[in-house]
Amino acid sequence: MPVQQTENYLLKIYHKMLKLPFGEQLFSLFFARKAPYFRTIKPRITLLEASRCELTFKKRKAVQNHIGTVHAIALCNGLEMAMGAVAEASIPAHLRWIPKAMNVEYTAKASSDIRVIATVSANAWQVGDVPIQVEAQRTDGTVAIRGEIIIYVSEKPPKNV
Repeated sequence: MPVQQTENYLLKIYHKMLKLPFGEQLFSLFFARKAPYFRTIKPRITLLEASRCELTFKKRKAVQNHIGTVHAIALCNGLEMAMGAVAEASIPAHLRWIPKAMNVEYTAKASSDIRVIATVSANAWQVGDVPIQVEAQRTDGTVAIRGEIIIYVSEKPPKNV
């Protein structure tokens, strides 16, 4: 008899909150509390599933640089939040993760609202370095920044009984 997989805890919360009025916004606020700097971009998670997360945030004065485009750190905050959400939604229960490296390439001016996408292969989950692909797009679909965030994955320590 095949083993039935249970839904990941974060995905359970996400699907439960989506049933509520303003569920996307509520879940996004909930998840943004994981790291205070996530809230600075006022993100909205629009899709969360094992292996993929998408979020958006508005181009507004608080995230603009001196030339009126979305600044690099705001873009990286979005990349890191999407990466964290997809990692938490995808990682097997016996493993844990921590960010190790972030490599990004700025490919175009971020001159509009932003859509961030993070993806990870379902086969990637093993002890050691796991790459998560990230990119942020303008509203016209042009990629403004792309890269890879490497997380270090290890076994969770045994619980003291």
